[in-house]
Amino acid sequence: MRFFIIFTIKKMHPDKLAFGSYSKGFITDVPADLTSPEALHFKNTIRRFADEAIYIYSFKENKMLYADGWEELLGYADNEISMLTIVNITAPEYAPFSNELNDKALMFLHNKFIGDEPYSFTIELKKIHKNGTPVPLISKVGVFTTEQGKVTSIIGHSQKNESIKFGNVMRYAAYGPEKSEFEEELNKQLFRYYAISEKEKDALSLVAEGYSFKEIAARFGVSQSAIEKRILPMYKRFNVKSLTHLISFAFANHILP
Repeated sequence: MRFFIIFTIKKMHPDKLAFGSYSKGFITDVPADLTSPEALHFKNTIRRFADEAIYIYSFKENKMLYADGWEELLGYADNEISMLTIVNITAPEYAPFSNELNDKALMFLHNKFIGDEPYSFTIELKKIHKNGTPVPLISKVGVFTTEQGKVTSIIGHSQKNESIKFGNVMRYAAYGPEKSEFEEELNKQLFRYYAISEKEKDALSLVAEGYSFKEIAARFGVSQSAIEKRILPMYKRFNVKSLTHLISFAFANHILP
């Protein structure tokens, strides 16, 4: 399955939402008709886990095709949850980052021939329950259907995870056959935000364990300069002066356990 992220800003009038040039053309407020044969088919064939909500959204029809588990997770009935609602209830501290992340991910994937390539994207963030309380989630969105290599519908999974420890740094991960290109493009676009990719986090965790850049490079099967390119840009991004300071910052912001 192929994944990318769709999240943005909270509690603003739809006409004033700060969607990017790609995002704003893909989001509507139309919920799913859960009595349709298509929705009933999805209910019988798509498995949902505990503390998880699912949706299927069609870019082709500009509406939700299916929703399940949203009342239990975030207080919204399955027949009222819409794509616009989902993106609007991102906690405000995550809105600027997640809005731009969404736009750049869409831009990357909509400009590529997807086919059966397993691109993926996950993010940790907070959504706001209908009763106003924050809910920590691990969210994943995947391509459900394509036509001639272009995305036509997506399936989203959001799962509650109380064990997430949030600091000031957004955590995300990109996967796929061109993972490095995908992740590097996102990093370039999102550099001004406090954000870290899974690839950067993996390298930093080994630095914290005392491994040298050379040893880490050998472990990942890449060059030492490739590891330096993962670690050294974080000095400027997080405003730290040394490797020790970077590691301390990572622990303080729950990047590292």
